[in-house]
Amino acid sequence: MFSTQSTHSTLVQKTIGINSGLLTNLLLAIAGSLALWVSAKISIPFFPVPMTMQTFVVLMIGMSYGWRLGGATILLYLAEGAMGLPVFSGTPERGIGLAYMVGPTGGYLVGFVISAVTVGWLAERGWGRNAFTTLVAMTLGTAVIFAAGLIWLGSVIGWDKPILALGLTPFVFAAVLKIALAAAALPFAWKILDRTNEQ
Repeated sequence: MFSTQSTHSTLVQKTIGINSGLLTNLLLAIAGSLALWVSAKISIPFFPVPMTMQTFVVLMIGMSYGWRLGGATILLYLAEGAMGLPVFSGTPERGIGLAYMVGPTGGYLVGFVISAVTVGWLAERGWGRNAFTTLVAMTLGTAVIFAAGLIWLGSVIGWDKPILALGLTPFVFAAVLKIALAAAALPFAWKILDRTNEQ
């Protein structure tokens, strides 16, 4: 059930071909960074706080693109933010560019990269093809984001502050929902692709 052999194509590789060219990969990275930008700006009413779909997009990019292209896509997104583009949630209202990135939420941005690489590596071992392994991969990816975010948050504002109450507990319900959506969406996309290829 838990394959560790690097013998599986990712969803994007299966769709457009494993040996896609540099231009194709660049266009995919740009499209992914734009999806992250949009997902950061859309606030969905939820309990106990509104949520964005940004972590969902990070996880889907990693699982669909694989660890190399997925990680590169998140790095491109961070580079856009570092250059001063208002691509992050809360920008430009709460700062912009590097000043925002080294603020209290900077660890979550670092976590995006690590998470995309982690779930992308798992996807290349076939973990995105059924609901259970996708669920495990997405849970690991989400845990990586929160871990990086909380470590950074504590370092910036001080460990005497209620770190979990500020950086974790308000977002747990939304994280569970997004993990469930991803665990349903990715295997469904694989089923559609497999049926298309059989015709």
